[in-house]
Amino acid sequence: MTPTQRTRTYWLEHAWLDTNVEPGVALEVADGRITAVRTGVDAPPPGAEILRGLTLPGLANAHSHAFHRALRGTVQVGSGTFWTWREVMYSVADRLTPESYHELARAVYAEMALAGITAVGEFHYLHHAPGGTPYADPNAMGEALIEAAADAGIRITLLDTAYLSAGFGQAPNAHQLRFSDGDADAWAARCSLLKERDHARIGAAVHSVRAVPADQLATVASWAQERRAPLHVHLSEQTAENDACREAHGRTPTQLLADHGVLGPRTTGVHNTHLTDQDIALLGGSGTGTCMCPTTERDLADGIGPAVALQAAGSPLSLGSDSHAVIDLLEEARAMELNERLRTRTRGHWTAAALLRAASADGHAALGNPDAGTLATGAPADFTTIALDSVRTAGPVPRLGAETAVFAATAADVRHTVVAGRHVVRDGAHTLVPDVPQALARAIDALRA
Repeated sequence: MTPTQRTRTYWLEHAWLDTNVEPGVALEVADGRITAVRTGVDAPPPGAEILRGLTLPGLANAHSHAFHRALRGTVQVGSGTFWTWREVMYSVADRLTPESYHELARAVYAEMALAGITAVGEFHYLHHAPGGTPYADPNAMGEALIEAAADAGIRITLLDTAYLSAGFGQAPNAHQLRFSDGDADAWAARCSLLKERDHARIGAAVHSVRAVPADQLATVASWAQERRAPLHVHLSEQTAENDACREAHGRTPTQLLADHGVLGPRTTGVHNTHLTDQDIALLGGSGTGTCMCPTTERDLADGIGPAVALQAAGSPLSLGSDSHAVIDLLEEARAMELNERLRTRTRGHWTAAALLRAASADGHAALGNPDAGTLATGAPADFTTIALDSVRTAGPVPRLGAETAVFAATAADVRHTVVAGRHVVRDGAHTLVPDVPQALARAIDALRA
C-alpha cells in the first residue's frame, strides 16, 4: 500500500468526530495522514473530493479467518454444534495453497473494504502444506495474506497463531498438522522471519488453551511482549473447552492464561463467552481486551458473552466478523447491543457512539494501531462514508447519523472507503478489484472443485 504523497482535501457532508456528528468538515490529507480538520465548512473547497453522507473513521475488523468465507451459505442449515461445523471448516483448510489462499483472501479483504473496513486482524494458523511439511518459504501462507491485503487496499495485522495440539495432552490430528510448528520455540523462530510493511503489522496469537500446552504459553507471550506486538487468543468460546481445562489443570482457561503471563493491555481475548466472575475480574483488572464476534457467535450457537460486565471491569471492547457468516461491522456493533437486550430484556446498554468506538478506535488499538480510528490531525487518513439517503437510512435528520449508522445502516450503505489517503472504494465500487463478487465466486469455486 502506497499512501498518497500529494496534499488533497476531502469535504465531508457530515462527519462523526469523537462523539457527535458535525456538518461540513474538511480534511486535509498528505502522506497518508490527516494534516488538518476544519469544521463549519459549508461548501466544498475548490478541488476537494466530495463525500456525501456520514463519514466515520475506518472500521477495524479485529478478528478474521479469511478462508472461512468459503463456508458461507454451506454451513448455515441443518443441526449440529461448533464441533460439527469445525469438521467442514477443516475440509476447506485442507485444499488451500499459497496461491489459492491469496486469491481468496484478496477477494475477502476487498469485500471488507466495500463494508468500510480499513484494517483487519487476521488470526492466521494455516501455516504449512498438507501433512505439516513446511513450504520452501516457511511463511508462504502468511505472506499470501499480507500481499492479499495490499492488493485489496486495506491494512492487516497478521496475528500469527501458535496451534500445537488437538487438545490437552493430545497430538495434532491429521487436519491440524498444517497448523503446527511442533513447539512454541519453532513457532517463534518462524514468526521472527516475518517483516512489517507500511500496511502490515505482525502480531501473535495463542489459538486456545487446548491448542497450546500450558508450559509453552509463556514462550508465545514473551515473543509478543519483546516486540510490543498485539497478542490475541480464543478464550472460553465453548463450555466443553472450559470443562476440559478444569479437568486438565484445575482452573478456568482465563486463570491458566493469567498464571502464564498471557493477559495484559496488549492482549485481546476473542469471544470471552463463558466466563466466571473471577475470570471477568482477571481480564478487566489486567486491561486485557475483548473482541466480540456476535454474528459468528450466533451462527455457531456459541452463546452471548458478558460484554457489559467485561467493559465495566476494564476490558476494552472490539468487534470482529470471525467466520464471515456476514462481513458487516455495523451489524456486529448493532448485534452486540441487541443480544444484550435479548439476554436482559432491557434496552440501552451502549450509546451509538460507544458501539462505533468498538468498531473503530478500540478495534484498531487491539490490532496495534492506537493512533487510528479517529478523524483527527495526525491520525491515519482512513475513513469510510455511509449513505444517508438509502432505503435503510433515509429519514433521520443528520444529527442522528451515528444512531442511523449503528441501528439502521448496513455494509450495503457504504459509498466510499479511503485508506492512507487513497480512495479504495469510490461510489460503492472497489477501485483495485474490479468485480469483487466475481473474484469471490472464482476463488471459492476453485476450492470446491
